[in-house]
Amino acid sequence: MKKIAILASGSGSNAENIIKYFSSNNEVEVPFVISNRKEVYVHERCKKLSVPSYFFSKVDFENGVVTKFLLDNKIDLVVLAGFLLKIPNDMLDAYPNMIINIHPSLLPKYGGKGMYGDNVHKAVVENKETESGITIHFLNEKIDEGEPLAQYKCEVLPTDTPEDVANKVHALEYEWYPKVIEKILLG
Repeated sequence: MKKIAILASGSGSNAENIIKYFSSNNEVEVPFVISNRKEVYVHERCKKLSVPSYFFSKVDFENGVVTKFLLDNKIDLVVLAGFLLKIPNDMLDAYPNMIINIHPSLLPKYGGKGMYGDNVHKAVVENKETESGITIHFLNEKIDEGEPLAQYKCEVLPTDTPEDVANKVHALEYEWYPKVIEKILLG
């Protein structure tokens, strides 16, 4: 059985989608979700799905507590799902090419510090882009610069608002992120 740990900082819609996707899979399980924030909705989603969720502070991440927790629980793949804290080097070293992230743009466009969620969608609309999408990539020490695993595109119409773009991008995330995770784990 392959084990996925999901790291999330917000509402957890991607985390919920991944948990549901693997809920009837006999080869992959999501034993828990970790968040760096106490008062976010991902904890409620986990409770409803009967999946434990844990809070770890920024200091816990920086001091290796989280990396030890992941290793002690024999986690095979770390999946970031709206996680907004830089992953420390000890975790990158412990999980080489086994930490993945999803970014709401076609990297390298609209990546880097401060480029997440609505900030990305606003930039896409303001710059009159004709397409957007998602990039699923391995993590490295630089924000949004890890090796890309997959990109999926959606059309951006001249009349689209940032919210419209967000809805199209979320649809891509929900469809493709679990499938790419499964491919990484099971080939």
